[in-house]
Amino acid sequence: MSERLKVLVVEDDPDVRLGCEQALQLEGIATQGVESAEAARRLLTADYPGVVISDIRLPGEDGMSLLRGLRQREADLPVVLITGHGDVALAVQAMKDGAYDFLEKPFSPEQLVGVARRALEQRRLALEVRALRARLSGRDAVEARIIGRSDSMAEVRRLVLDLGSSAADVLIFGETGTGKELVARCLHEASPRRKGNFVAINCGGLPETLFESEIFGHESGAFTGAGKRRIGKIEHADGGTLFLDEIEAMPLSMQIKLLRVLQERSIERLGSNRAVPVDCRVVAATKVDLLELAGQGKFRADLYYRLSVVTLPLPPLRARREDVPLLFEHFALQAAVRHDRPPPLPDAERQQRMMAYDWPGNVRELRNVADRCVLGIERGFPPFSSPRAGGPLPLAQTVEAFERALIGDALRRNGGSLARTAEDLQVAKTTLHDKLKKYGLG
Repeated sequence: MSERLKVLVVEDDPDVRLGCEQALQLEGIATQGVESAEAARRLLTADYPGVVISDIRLPGEDGMSLLRGLRQREADLPVVLITGHGDVALAVQAMKDGAYDFLEKPFSPEQLVGVARRALEQRRLALEVRALRARLSGRDAVEARIIGRSDSMAEVRRLVLDLGSSAADVLIFGETGTGKELVARCLHEASPRRKGNFVAINCGGLPETLFESEIFGHESGAFTGAGKRRIGKIEHADGGTLFLDEIEAMPLSMQIKLLRVLQERSIERLGSNRAVPVDCRVVAATKVDLLELAGQGKFRADLYYRLSVVTLPLPPLRARREDVPLLFEHFALQAAVRHDRPPPLPDAERQQRMMAYDWPGNVRELRNVADRCVLGIERGFPPFSSPRAGGPLPLAQTVEAFERALIGDALRRNGGSLARTAEDLQVAKTTLHDKLKKYGLG
């Protein structure tokens, strides 16, 4: 039985409530006790990790009403009702209304523990099935959106699915055009927060003078021109996901305020002294080394460590060239529908040139090329600007261009170190040295 599952005991008599909790705790079952149905409702969120054991006779809303309300909202949440001696009719009605079981006073600790264990086991199975269905649904969505057969993209999809169900903040690292916002959206859609808002902020696109108002919101009259209250981006993301793109561009004065929000999970609108609680997951994205920036005094190290609970790296397109044809086909079909044009015919020469190209603009650049091909103007874009006489590039030339690009990329990743690059590419240093001379990379 999962350790996080617990029993919520709803009983207005403090002695009875304490007795029930102690009997369950002695058997290793976690409990939580409240004195009313109204208090119970405040705790019983969706996917509540446990079951409910409630007395029928309660002040205010009674146990039968609580049962009916919970059944309407979440039918597979087990509710056990406690009935008084002789309340047979109530017990029968409770079972008809969907109660998991009932206990008749007086009952023994063994009876209480037995029914609690059975109810918890049913709840555990229901939650596992629900999580599995969500994961399968999320997997289908992720695989349809994060495209690629390369090992690196399979790893990205795995991380997105693994992180989707968690509440951990994530830092996405990747070059311009690698799809950081797409991955952030997939994280949101694979999470329990998918019904909430996905709020994206481009930290490099906001003037510093408007940054605080845009993110935190303001009250009416907070400054000249603030005619009415405005809800900020962070508050709008409550219950959902806040995506901070180009986080490296956030002004230092705002970084300390964001750090406080991440630590306390509350904000204060401009012109207000009241803290507003916010419950949002934060996904940040950057194309630079934030730790290096922190060393230069251009980014707060404490904010970096707070954001990078989990780091999700995205590979550049030149490091996964085997995905280029698949991505091109995907974007070309989308463009054909969007522009009401036929998709481009297969072209061996174009594919060879695409495979040999470095794609400094990454996936975004490839998508633009697909649009141009559909519109029939791809010849205006290098490296496809001039057709080679005699048809497609020879195989040897294509392989050499591909190998040169891979070695060049590995050299950049390893800071120009011959030894580390050879180890990265799994070739002998002498072999690598010869190829560097051959391709003019030395």
